[in-house]
Amino acid sequence: MEKDGKVLVIRRIFVTYHLKLAPEHRETAERVHGFHADYCPVARTIRGCVEIHTELVMEDA
Repeated sequence: MEKDGKVLVIRRIFVTYHLKLAPEHRETAERVHGFHADYCPVARTIRGCVEIHTELVMEDA
């Protein structure tokens, strides 16, 4: 959050996805992570107004 005058505004959002998955699904998860924001209603709504940064953390299930 940052101040714009006396008002707090959101300029950037950082999202970390934590996934537990079988090793054979890692490649698919990485591929989908690369384009998922294009199909997310929230990301599409605020794109251009708020920066969105995502990270994918995977753990073997």
